[in-house]
Amino acid sequence: MNVAIIYYSATGTVHALAQAAAEGAEKAGARVRLRKVAETAPAEAINTRPEWTQHLRDTAHVAEASHDDLAWADAVLFGTPSRFGNPASQLRAFIDTTGALWYQGKLADKVYSAFTASNTAHGGQESTLLALGNTFHHWGGIIVPPGYTDPIQFQSGNPYGTSHVAGDGPPGEVALQAARHQARRVVDTATVLKAGRAA
Repeated sequence: MNVAIIYYSATGTVHALAQAAAEGAEKAGARVRLRKVAETAPAEAINTRPEWTQHLRDTAHVAEASHDDLAWADAVLFGTPSRFGNPASQLRAFIDTTGALWYQGKLADKVYSAFTASNTAHGGQESTLLALGNTFHHWGGIIVPPGYTDPIQFQSGNPYGTSHVAGDGPPGEVALQAARHQARRVVDTATVLKAGRAA
């Protein structure tokens, strides 16, 4: 089972969730590619926030996402901060380059899921995840949310996908466990679908 975890993170919150998702997917037996999308913000914007410049330095070793990662994957989890209730433009910029893959049918029939963070409670988390779902529908994907399928979900409280309030500090154990559970659920579902197709 091949799982790509493709994310954008400015200051490290979504990166931490992506790492937890990677752990969950690997524990479920998947081969995982953890990939960040390219930073498109201008240097003058980045330099206004020390934690943004620090995060860029800290994740310089993380490979950037490519179309090959999407083609390779049986399942994909996308992570993004919420920007006014929508995915960050950096992630959208990557998604918006995938037209050729979509046209060739190479994005269809894969399992997709998403996770997010916002600075405040009710800061657009659910609408951001639902907005990514619009793309998955166009791709012909199979959307697998975490729902309330594990006790951790009753603590994290978001059935659409793992989310975190960044204004409260870095993701704690509840959010990280929710991300691991979501990734395991994605792997389990994609495994069943792949086995069913093979049969």
